[in-house]
Amino acid sequence: MIRTAVFGGSFNPVHYGHINLAKEILRQDLADEVWLMVSPRNPLKQQADLLDEQTRLRLARLALADVPGVFASDDEFSLPRPSYTWKTLDALRGKYPDRAFFLVIGGDNWQLFPRWARADYIIANYPIIVYPRPGYDLDEQSLPPSVRVLRSVPLFPYSSTEVRAALRSGADVSAMVPPEIEKAIKLEKLYGL
Repeated sequence: MIRTAVFGGSFNPVHYGHINLAKEILRQDLADEVWLMVSPRNPLKQQADLLDEQTRLRLARLALADVPGVFASDDEFSLPRPSYTWKTLDALRGKYPDRAFFLVIGGDNWQLFPRWARADYIIANYPIIVYPRPGYDLDEQSLPPSVRVLRSVPLFPYSSTEVRAALRSGADVSAMVPPEIEKAIKLEKLYGL
């Protein structure tokens, strides 16, 4: 079985935090591949600044073109909306029987996890790796057996929201996003530039 980590998100836009987390999962041999699962619509997020899914997917694929073992997936695009993680994981397991899927989420999302649709089902059927996020404490003693905390991960102190704000203000984002992403965003006047 190919160990496939599913790292879902809006990737609005994809940034070095996303990319380096995926690379770290591979470096620690926790997966054979990491799939950045571009979500068409997150039921828990506001939609005001959300680029269309094809643009976010295209930018993610551009950013990952030279990153071995890390891919941007559009598998959620063909699923009913809004997209729910349990449906995505079940659909992936059915479509790719040669793979063992597990979920990668941030500590911020772990705190929201009880609000996710069929959270108990996900915990019972798919291993979960939680990566630390600044400001979100994880009580490892209280985690279910199928959930583990990713350790020794360099933390990246920004989010896609902060990347968008920096772009709009004209700040230097070279430490946040790959140069080809910054160039595409500016060239295409994305995020209201």
